[in-house]
Amino acid sequence: MMLLSIKDNLGYYLSESGESIPVDKITKEELLRLVNLTLSEEVEFEDYDENALKNQAHQIVYKSILEKLRGIRDRKQEFIDESERLFLKEYEKYRGEPSQQST
Repeated sequence: MMLLSIKDNLGYYLSESGESIPVDKITKEELLRLVNLTLSEEVEFEDYDENALKNQAHQIVYKSILEKLRGIRDRKQEFIDESERLFLKEYEKYRGEPSQQST
């Protein structure tokens, strides 16, 4: 799944509905959705190309999002392992507590 792409000299991200939306219109909710997709699925990103992106705002936003999502993708297993450790710790804490039932 291609999450970031460059078309017609502008940067785009893949919206929840499957549309390509200009990166300068991204919301924090959409950014979080891209992070979750990056962690849970096999995703792709079109490489940053300053010459293909003519709009300076798109250059800045696209490059920033691309670097962050690639970093997350590269550390995906580390994120998964850490979340499993935290879950296990809380689960064991919960199992170890005596029941609060009244008699």
